[in-house]
Amino acid sequence: MMELEKRIPDAHAQIHGSPEHSSIRGNVEFYEVYGGTIVVVEIYGLSDKNNASESAFHGFHIHEGGTCKGTKENPFEKSGGHYNPQHTEHPFHAGDMPPLLSCGGNVFLSFYTNRFYPEDIIGRTVIIHENPDDFHTQPSGNSGTMIACGEIKQQKL
Repeated sequence: MMELEKRIPDAHAQIHGSPEHSSIRGNVEFYEVYGGTIVVVEIYGLSDKNNASESAFHGFHIHEGGTCKGTKENPFEKSGGHYNPQHTEHPFHAGDMPPLLSCGGNVFLSFYTNRFYPEDIIGRTVIIHENPDDFHTQPSGNSGTMIACGEIKQQKL
């Protein structure tokens, strides 16, 4: 893991919140490693309106759409559904990732997945949802409104 500090990520998404959650910002980096990908997440400005302690879980997924555009009612509508090339049930989609735990509105998370390589997800989107993922409701874990999005791009040298 320490070697990642010296590497440029293979793919990157700059996260921004919806108009209603405009304080959300951050980065998600994807590093190819043997057998899969290490994902490094750094997010700021999350809040939980329903929790006075301001600690909350948020659903976190890769979606198949390539843009964070949408409508006023659904700002990230064009991000599509969960990235699921194997047509599996939730939570076994390739794009299903661990939930984010916000502490005081901030998140730092790093994890390994063997469900995709960075090259598989370039041109797709990363979504943060308002609610936690329940890991069983189909098709997306009942994680609620999409509150932040980032377009996954190949990192350039």
